[in-house]
Amino acid sequence: MIKFELKHLLTLQALRDTERLTDAAERVFVTPSAISHQMRELEERLNCVLVYRRQQPYAFTSAGQRLLDLADEIVPKIQDANADIARLAEGDAGRLYIAIECHSCYDWLLPTLDQYQRSWPDVDVDISGGFGFQPQDAVCRGELDLVITADPIDDQRLAYIPLFKYEARLAVSSTHRLARRSHVVPEDLESETLITYPVERSRLDVFTSFLDEAGVQPQQVRTAEITSLMIQRVASGRVVTCLPDWVLRDYEKNGYIVSKRLGRKGVFPTLFAAIRRDYKTLPFIQDFCATARRSFESDFTISRSTREKVA
Repeated sequence: MIKFELKHLLTLQALRDTERLTDAAERVFVTPSAISHQMRELEERLNCVLVYRRQQPYAFTSAGQRLLDLADEIVPKIQDANADIARLAEGDAGRLYIAIECHSCYDWLLPTLDQYQRSWPDVDVDISGGFGFQPQDAVCRGELDLVITADPIDDQRLAYIPLFKYEARLAVSSTHRLARRSHVVPEDLESETLITYPVERSRLDVFTSFLDEAGVQPQQVRTAEITSLMIQRVASGRVVTCLPDWVLRDYEKNGYIVSKRLGRKGVFPTLFAAIRRDYKTLPFIQDFCATARRSFESDFTISRSTREKVA
């Protein structure tokens, strides 16, 4: 008799891959209390403990790890089968015109598209930078099909599918006065030159979720289009910048810069796929979002323990 279900495997994966119970619940579309109840019920069925709940991030018993190994083996096969069946049921052709409101999103989007196009070879995919116009309005008009954004707008014609959360971190040179800090506070940037992408401040996490709340402004703000140029200037010690953790990961690993948490608790925005509401159930749209989520989680997620070691 099989005592566990697919939902249990998905929940265990969510607990492993996220840092908080609320994040795990959001990933599997249930409440935190539902996850707790589900785990207690499963442990009663199996008559063994699966998760050490008092540890953060969650630790798993040998029985829990055995189920995780099984989940990692069969869940991707089930996801692939779902995509195949969807193509058979709905047709395997379509159009996916994408705009990006995030310069650094290319770092994970291009590998995502490579994987996605292998599953949906007959979907016509095109990408627009999306910086010189209002791409979410273009979705409403039908000129675009999907916008990757961290800034939802209030429009009943649009639906927003959460892709993943990321941490916005401050990058400084290894010799900078802030390099030994575990985190920075807004006042630390009052005497700094901050380099950003050339977009409105209302779309920059360092302002909207950190500096603006404290009424603090950097001494100077400069802009650059190219991420590697920004990092080069940061490494020279002349400026600081704020970028998503996935962008900074390799630069930090190679010793070019160090990154610091914004505030003691950090800043964790969510990236969304903005689509028209009537597109929400289209299989090739759903699978793009699922592929983006899996690609990011497998290639770019930095665990809490790794972040703390870096800090």
